[in-house]
Amino acid sequence: MATRPSAAPSVRRGLRSKWPSIGLLALCEVMALALWFSASAVIPALKADYALGDGHAALLTSSVAIGFVAGTLTSAFLGLADRLHPRRFFMASALIAAAANGAILLVEPTSVLVIALRFVTGACMAGLYPVGMKMAATWAKRDTGLLVGLLVGALTLGSAAPHLFNAAGGVDWRFILLAASIMAAVAGLLINLVGLGPAHATGARFRPGAMLRAWTNKPLRLANLGYFGHMWELYAMWGWIGLFLQASFAARFGDAGPDPKLYANLATFAVVAAGAVGCLLGGVFADRLGRTTLTMAAMAVSGSCALAVGFLFGGEPWLLLAVCLVWGVAVVADSAQFSSCVIELSERDHVGTMLTTQTCVGFTLTLATIHLIPLLVDAVGWRFAFAPLALGPFLGVVAMARLRAHPDALKLANGNR
Repeated sequence: MATRPSAAPSVRRGLRSKWPSIGLLALCEVMALALWFSASAVIPALKADYALGDGHAALLTSSVAIGFVAGTLTSAFLGLADRLHPRRFFMASALIAAAANGAILLVEPTSVLVIALRFVTGACMAGLYPVGMKMAATWAKRDTGLLVGLLVGALTLGSAAPHLFNAAGGVDWRFILLAASIMAAVAGLLINLVGLGPAHATGARFRPGAMLRAWTNKPLRLANLGYFGHMWELYAMWGWIGLFLQASFAARFGDAGPDPKLYANLATFAVVAAGAVGCLLGGVFADRLGRTTLTMAAMAVSGSCALAVGFLFGGEPWLLLAVCLVWGVAVVADSAQFSSCVIELSERDHVGTMLTTQTCVGFTLTLATIHLIPLLVDAVGWRFAFAPLALGPFLGVVAMARLRAHPDALKLANGNR
């Protein structure tokens, strides 16, 4: 056999019970992935202090995503998430990423070396995010959606934090980068205390074609297509909703009104952070009502918001914010459930590879839509710029409906399709 149960030794070397392990794992994920979030927090300060150009500033963010795609592609091809012990893989990734991020403080912020260091940081995320989901899944017992939802919800809060920093102002960018590096290093050490549950298996053989199972296996392919539709919308919405709100507030109040940038930062924090609630509720309902039921409902709501929100541009702020809050909840409520589908539909000894493959392609799509929005703003204005994002979730609904009709859908959520 390619796998062997290893739960007993793993639990003895870490925490012995489920919820303390899940709680510590979520904390480690947020602390380590603060490296990703930190880029958004420091860009305004760098632009002010060093006259950083828009192109260089954009690369500070996109180089992390490109690095993540390169890292997940490499990890998926080599099967690292299944062949390496997850705690050691996580620890090494966190420590290398912390060192790369901290090294930015030693070079000129406008240097191309900063872009290279951010790329390395992103590549290391391949050993953090998918591996964390795999570790959570080892404890799953009729609650896979909730466990993965807890992790994604924690990361959603982390994604919202930079908008709060920007609203507060006055925080030195060097402190933010140093603090993120320290937190990631600490997370790399603390991860060794996280226990692995009874479903943990080790010893997967190197199978270069294993990642292709994500496409050749029909149920996995449909789950992945649903995820890709979701990702088409998610990061473009998160990335541009702040500027959309700022432009809308400015159009509504003009120069004599309240500071649109301040209120947009606060509103954006609320909109993105609301997704954490969506992740938790999505996990609870998906485990009880079904993965395909939850994902189709969430994508229908989020896609409708993408179509409707532009018509509120420049209108009543309270109504615009209300719709954006609904969008913020729905746009990520289904995220963990696509990963849960992959966990439940995959062979146990290749869960990590399937999760890594899924996130690799999903985040590659986000690079396209994130750069599509400003082009659409220039072409058709904010009123219609978000509308093409609805294409992703609506196609995702079709994919999940087809998965729901497949016999293997009975493997999902304890038989709840």
